[in-house]
Amino acid sequence: MKKIRAPFFTVNPKSYLYGTELLVMARKADALAIEHDIDIFFTAQHVDLRLIRENTERLIVTAQHVDPITVGRGMGHILPEALIDAGVGAVFLNHAERPLPLSQLVSAVKRCKELGLYSIVCADSLLDAKAIAKLEPDVMVCEPTELIGTGKTADKEYILSTQAAIADISPETLGLQAAGISSAKDVEYVIRNGAHGTGATSGIFAAVDPMATMVEMIEAVVKGRNLIS
Repeated sequence: MKKIRAPFFTVNPKSYLYGTELLVMARKADALAIEHDIDIFFTAQHVDLRLIRENTERLIVTAQHVDPITVGRGMGHILPEALIDAGVGAVFLNHAERPLPLSQLVSAVKRCKELGLYSIVCADSLLDAKAIAKLEPDVMVCEPTELIGTGKTADKEYILSTQAAIADISPETLGLQAAGISSAKDVEYVIRNGAHGTGATSGIFAAVDPMATMVEMIEAVVKGRNLIS
C-alpha cells in the first residue's frame, strides 16, 4: 500500500450530510488535495461511498465502520470485500459512537491488512492507545471521548504522550489528534505539537459555513506542513 503522508486531514461527516450535498463537499476536498498535494481521508455513509469514489480523484474514500466477516453469511453487516469493490481505501474502527469488543477489533484490523485497506483505529485514553497500538493499525485516533464535539482540543501533554506511546510500540502507525477541532487555529495547534494528522466532524458540519470551514482547516494543514518541514 502507498504510504500515508503526514500531515494529513480527515473530513468525517458522520450522519450530518449525505447524498448530493455531501458530494459537493467531497469534490471541493478533492480539489484541495490535488492543489496542495496532501492526503485527505473523506468518510461517508456506506451507501454514498461508491458515489464519492466515482466522482473524485485523490481522496482516500473511507468507510465509517467495517465488520470482520468473510463472503457468505452476515446479514446486516458490512463486508470488507464489498468496500474494496466500491473503491474504498480506508476504514474507521472503534469510534466512541461505534465501539467494538476487543476480539472483533483484532479481527477487523487483521481483515483490513489482508485486503489492503488502511485501518484508522480510535482510542480514548493513553492506556487504550498503548493497547491498540499493539495491533499495528495504519492510523490511530487518540481523542478523549469527553472532548468529542465540545470544541475543546486535548492539551499538549496528552498529544505528546499519546504520540510517543504509539511511536514506541508501533513506529509505523501514524497518530491522528482530532477531538474538539473546531477551527483552523486548532488544526495548526495539533500539527505543531506533533500530530501526524487531524480532522473534524461537528467543527465543520455544525459551522455557519461548513464549506468555508473545511477549506480553512485543510489550508491550515498545508500551513502546518510548511512550518514543520
